[in-house]
Amino acid sequence: MSHAIRFHQTGGPEVLRFEEVTTGQPGPGEARVRHTAIGVNYIDTYHRSGAYKVPLPSGIGVEGAGVVEAVGAGVDWVKVGDRVAYCGGPLGSYAEARVMPAERLVSIPDGVSDAVAATLMLKGLTVQYLFRQTRPLHAGDTILFHAAAGGVGLIACQWARALGVTMIGTVGTDEKAALAKAHGCTHTIVYTRENFVERVKEITGGKGVPVVYDSIGKDTFPASLDCLQPRGMFVLFGAASGPVPPFDLGLLAQKGSLYATRPTLFTYAATRPELAAMADEMFGLVRAGRIVSEPRQRFALRDAAGAHLALEARGTVGATILVP
Repeated sequence: MSHAIRFHQTGGPEVLRFEEVTTGQPGPGEARVRHTAIGVNYIDTYHRSGAYKVPLPSGIGVEGAGVVEAVGAGVDWVKVGDRVAYCGGPLGSYAEARVMPAERLVSIPDGVSDAVAATLMLKGLTVQYLFRQTRPLHAGDTILFHAAAGGVGLIACQWARALGVTMIGTVGTDEKAALAKAHGCTHTIVYTRENFVERVKEITGGKGVPVVYDSIGKDTFPASLDCLQPRGMFVLFGAASGPVPPFDLGLLAQKGSLYATRPTLFTYAATRPELAAMADEMFGLVRAGRIVSEPRQRFALRDAAGAHLALEARGTVGATILVP
């Protein structure tokens, strides 16, 4: 028998239960992974709270790393004993072990620890598609990135520096500003006391930026649009403060023929070749020392509720993992 975190009703962190479960054997196209580290992400709180609907009762978690214990028929890209990491697939990474579709697994290269891999599969691949696909960035570009000291943000700081991109990042405190700068953020704006639209215009000499990456949502909209150059792109990839309310698309015309998009990692990494290529680029930067992503908070698996409490209270910095 094994153990996993499950929830039978939506609500606050208190609905999470540490339960005994049967793991079973992998079928065709599947693999059984024993976790060594499990990523904690804001999307997990959306599933738990009911903001994103899932059938109940349900497991929880979309990201993990560990060792392959068994593979089913037709699986030849991973084998027993391989270190692997993943994101996506059915919910259920908050578990000691699980059976899952093997197509979501990527090998962890030498020189990258399981704990680091567990912090990167969702957050690092999110930065990959944002910076390299949704709005491809080039050396010399200037961007605005909200929540620059968060789990995704600190990876974005480093990736921007590696690309030669000038990153303007919003943060909530001076401590987080210092952290973001240490990771490569060129300019920081402490939004609790500074007007980020005015500061962006000041930093850019009134021109604004070609792209805004926003995981905050309601609290930063529509002000994010006011930071954009004509024909700029607003990229919404999360809603930590709540969803952006419906708005008249005519607003995009009024503010300069703007573009707005709501991408997801699971669309960009929908196929195994796409996922593998994205992971290869990301892990290459890690091995080259361009991205460092050690977990800053660790919780025991059975204390997943405590991890959610800290995350939702904005009491975490950078990446958080659960340890079985």
